[in-house]
Amino acid sequence: MTAGPVRVPPSGRLAELLASPAPLLDVTLDQLRTLLAVRESGSPLRAAALLGREHSSVRKQLDALNRTFQAACGEAVVVKQGRGQDYLFTPTGEMAAEMAAGMFADWLAGITERRRRLGAVVTVATTEFTVEFLAQVWPVVEAEFTRREIELNIVHVRTRDFWPQLEAKNVDLVCGSVPTIPGPDPALDAYDVIEWQREDLALITNLPVRELPVASVTQDRLPGIPLLAPSAGLIADFLRRWYGHDFRDQLHIVAEVDSIYYGLALLRSRLVHGALVATGAAAQAAVEGRLPGGPGLRLIPLAPGFSPPLQILAGIFARKGERALYHSEHPLNLLWDAFDAHARSQASS
Repeated sequence: MTAGPVRVPPSGRLAELLASPAPLLDVTLDQLRTLLAVRESGSPLRAAALLGREHSSVRKQLDALNRTFQAACGEAVVVKQGRGQDYLFTPTGEMAAEMAAGMFADWLAGITERRRRLGAVVTVATTEFTVEFLAQVWPVVEAEFTRREIELNIVHVRTRDFWPQLEAKNVDLVCGSVPTIPGPDPALDAYDVIEWQREDLALITNLPVRELPVASVTQDRLPGIPLLAPSAGLIADFLRRWYGHDFRDQLHIVAEVDSIYYGLALLRSRLVHGALVATGAAAQAAVEGRLPGGPGLRLIPLAPGFSPPLQILAGIFARKGERALYHSEHPLNLLWDAFDAHARSQASS
């Protein structure tokens, strides 16, 4: 008689998994997603609208979860309150929701990372004014991306957010602009950078020549000019480095603007008389009518001599060294090389 294989009792985490309460094994990812939707929205009715399903379906899933957790640990996850009131989450429900949120976040991060490493998707973030960078190089890689069914995911990002987005690995590349010193900038050593172009700041103003009779504005003159300026973002970074963290107290800011379009609208309407701080290229486009400026607007450059000396570096940014982890035909490298070749051709022309 031949002896059968010797079965070794499971131990550690496997033993814990095999000993899981039977009701817990009936919980589905879809049920947990519904639980999170109810916690976010407050009620099954609003959760149903978020999920695009019937109210009764959401109610059934909550009932099933209540039975499961009642059997597993002695407490339901949600309690229905009075008519029109949000559902009440029990301590068990809060625990389950927090664990579900963490689990979904881990799964999605893991899947995104695998898709990134396998080259199934490349996510590029662009600001409103740098999306044209991507448009110029996309034709170079479009056929290869299409042939290999590589997804190009394009997301809009504000300047203030693109470092966090890049460092959190939410995006692979950023087309954006940063304040930098002339020449190599040690502050950018933590990233791979393709320099697309550099430019200086300028003012767009509706002030007549008699009120601002200068060909350029110096650092000591700027605080006396009524300014339209943001509290955060690229332009604010310049003002902060020139005038300190309390730059809003140092400058004569008459309107807070989060976009150049809003600033131009204020100047165009004459509701505000002053000057909008902008990039040189944007200021030129506004006075030439390529942005919605208007008659009577003037461009006044900032004079040399601001301290510290700063320029705008518009370019392509990636996490330092990440591209070296992938083969040369990985889509991230293909796109990076296309950007690099285009930037070099611009510099040599």
